[in-house]
Amino acid sequence: MKGLSPGGEAPDPRLGATLRFATELVAWVATPWALWSHSVVLALVSVLVLIGLPTLFSTPGDKASVIVPVPGWVVILLVLLQFAAAAVASWFAWPPVVAVLVWILVVAAAVTQGPRWRWLALNPGAPRS
Repeated sequence: MKGLSPGGEAPDPRLGATLRFATELVAWVATPWALWSHSVVLALVSVLVLIGLPTLFSTPGDKASVIVPVPGWVVILLVLLQFAAAAVASWFAWPPVVAVLVWILVVAAAVTQGPRWRWLALNPGAPRS
């Protein structure tokens, strides 16, 4: 398929990027919200993990700025972590009807990630010296 070979920029259709970002926002809000009553420290750590790790680690060609280059599979795992956090935390943070809507969002976001995840899976990340 055109555009899926390693190198170059990752294919990231606007709909996929929008749904992924919306799901990330839900994870960033729902996870600390769900954890706060159990442990303030865990709530704060969840924010650092869910926002900090994807900011720090990225695959060249997937973002404009790469701080720590990693293989594409690492980025896929970080996205899956955020999707799982949104899906699970929403049940503990909000009413069931909202959690169901979050699950629909997560599924839609995952479905639209196909081209990007295929590109990331083929991308070895940083060149080795």
